[in-house]
Amino acid sequence: MTQPKRLFDCIEYNLERAPLEDMMAAKENGEWKKYSTHTIAALVNDMSAGLLSLGISQNDMTAEGRDKIAIISKNRPEWLMLDLAVQQIGAILTPIYPTININELEYVLTDARVKMIFVNDEELFQKIITIKDKLPFLKDTYSFEKTSAKHWSEIPLQSTPSLLAEVKCIADGIKQQDLATIIYTSGTTGKPKGVMLSHNNILSNVIASIPCYPPGANMKALSFLPLNHIFERMVSYIYLFKGTSIYFAESLETIGDNLKEVKPQMFTTVPRLLEKVYDRIMAKGNELTGVKRKLFFWAHNLAEKFEINKDQGILYRMQLFIANKLIFNKWREALGNEIQCIVSGGAACQVRLIRIFTAARIIIMEGYGLTETSPVISVNRYTEAGRMFGTVGPLIEGVEVKIADDGEILCKGPNVMMGYYKHPELTAETMENGWYKTGDIGMMINDHFLKITDRKKEMFKTSGGKYVAPLPIENKLKESPYVENVMVIGAEQKYVGAFIIPSFPNLKEWCRHEKINYSTNEEMIHDPNVIGLYKDLVESFNKFFNHVEQIKKFELLPVDWSVETGELTPKLSLKRKVIMEKYRNAVSRIYQ
Repeated sequence: MTQPKRLFDCIEYNLERAPLEDMMAAKENGEWKKYSTHTIAALVNDMSAGLLSLGISQNDMTAEGRDKIAIISKNRPEWLMLDLAVQQIGAILTPIYPTININELEYVLTDARVKMIFVNDEELFQKIITIKDKLPFLKDTYSFEKTSAKHWSEIPLQSTPSLLAEVKCIADGIKQQDLATIIYTSGTTGKPKGVMLSHNNILSNVIASIPCYPPGANMKALSFLPLNHIFERMVSYIYLFKGTSIYFAESLETIGDNLKEVKPQMFTTVPRLLEKVYDRIMAKGNELTGVKRKLFFWAHNLAEKFEINKDQGILYRMQLFIANKLIFNKWREALGNEIQCIVSGGAACQVRLIRIFTAARIIIMEGYGLTETSPVISVNRYTEAGRMFGTVGPLIEGVEVKIADDGEILCKGPNVMMGYYKHPELTAETMENGWYKTGDIGMMINDHFLKITDRKKEMFKTSGGKYVAPLPIENKLKESPYVENVMVIGAEQKYVGAFIIPSFPNLKEWCRHEKINYSTNEEMIHDPNVIGLYKDLVESFNKFFNHVEQIKKFELLPVDWSVETGELTPKLSLKRKVIMEKYRNAVSRIYQ
């Protein structure tokens, strides 16, 4: 095969080069079940043929004319196999987050005119049942687990030689500019929008991103970020084209165990999960006593001073070598001891965290992009020369960026979406002479590294007419071990305020040390000593910002935000409007 043109070409590409015994793997009945490249090739073809036999077709090649298949499932080999099988017959996969609320689910399934749904388990099947009468286009629902729905394994059994020949004929006719998927963005405001991405959009991104990764064969990756999001899905195609085995974590709760079992060379994450890993490491460090405790914090302080692309002298290098031998080797062991890099995306990562992990020989490749850009615009490379702390790295090949007069990042390239499904007016709003308006504010450092400073929509103006970018303030505050989450507010107000969610494990330990009694989180956060602790903390961080950006008043909240309770998107970004509405009484207290 010459240069691949469609995403599903990854199977033939691997069969011709170096087919794997474990192209994908997942835990079944407590054991890792491995799927070889040959097994996956046969299953995908049979799945395509089975779907044809059930009446799934491409009809005409317009976005509206092609049959849509939804998938609502956790990450598993069947997810990617279905994706490839649907692509081969010209139908369109529409992935949906399992945590989606019922109203949004009904909207997406209706808007996309979904004909068939694949769910993970009984719980998700029942979610479909509750709205089935409102879905006139839905013909069938299948499940990956054994449930009261039809089982997905029935579909490949419908395959016949004549149907397989038809699959090949359809697949051969699919072009690189054809639509490959519609991804509905969860968004922090408004109804979900269907982003149409072609084979070329995503594949161009895959091919341009591969050189950014560690070189080498026979590598393994652990997959746990939702495949519904373009970030994990595109990276999965990097693995498939690169010949990297994909091992699917059982759940977010088992990641620690799965890392030790699989010993992967890489995985992707969002900053929120990286922060939680760091918090667990620090909690264990705080449990140490005597010499071990002193050594731990000596190594940690050393890591906080680490720089890349800069010689820090022989004494520092020797100290860091010792710290890696005595302390940081335990960090790497917890990640399986084979990690070459962790790719972070979806939101801004604290620079301090990246610095510390890099000093511990755990390379963090922070990148930047959006669903609409398939997604990568820029990424910090595996090689040290291609990384800079505080930036999201150099642009990938073929992608152009320019900074508008108001600081907005504009992007042009083969990765920019075909448009929003059934919304040409929205597409036109976000495009400017071929440039996609990202909605992010940024700048180029040394004409090479892209730096994101804030979300354009999240910036606000105080009543004094001064603009405030909340993101840098929030990220700085989250460096404190006593802060779990934070949201800066102040639009049209005379000063900046904040909602702060304490890191309750650390705060409880502080209260124990200070002999402060409490029975609930609510009682704890109203204790004058606790409020005093956070006043001092906020004051210590205010010095990093100019007067108008400094937090004058704040409210401590007793419960963390989550996707389930509606304050976070599935990417764990803040839904600012939802939070403002939910805590309007707290807003009144801040600005009374």
